[in-house]
Amino acid sequence: MNYTSIKNCDISNGIGVRVSLFVSGCTHLCEGCFNKETWDFNYGTPFDKEAQNQVLDLLKPNHIAGLTLLGGEPLHPKNQISLLPFIRKYKKLYPNKNLWCYSGYTYEEIMEMIKDLPYTKELMSYIDVLVDGKYIEELKDIRLKFKGSSNQRIIDLKKSLTQNNIILLKL
Repeated sequence: MNYTSIKNCDISNGIGVRVSLFVSGCTHLCEGCFNKETWDFNYGTPFDKEAQNQVLDLLKPNHIAGLTLLGGEPLHPKNQISLLPFIRKYKKLYPNKNLWCYSGYTYEEIMEMIKDLPYTKELMSYIDVLVDGKYIEELKDIRLKFKGSSNQRIIDLKKSLTQNNIILLKL
């Protein structure tokens, strides 16, 4: 898997000060996407051990609330395979920090994915907040917190998986 950037002290992509990892590769191709270069799975830099260690080091300070995955599409099956071992390590090192994930897939589509991809269920178990749904240019609203278009949902994934029902995060 490749990544396009690692942002330290990000306050735009989740609650609190965060480290954000922008992965490469997306097949949604949303019109108006602010990050079109991330559509190409080969764009960017390999997410190797050195890059992984850089992210883990950036997460050390107490003021960092957690990690955000975006892109590209972190939940594309190709990216999930690479992200899962890294996320296991992240959660082991930082059990009190949270994990946000932005995905063009809806919660319902991801639940369907779980049926065919065994690693999807495990990866989802580590995610605390899922911002789901494709970006839709016609529904863009700059007043929205932590999302680009009004169709997207900010889901408390832990509660949703436990209750088998979509529970939106209270902001």
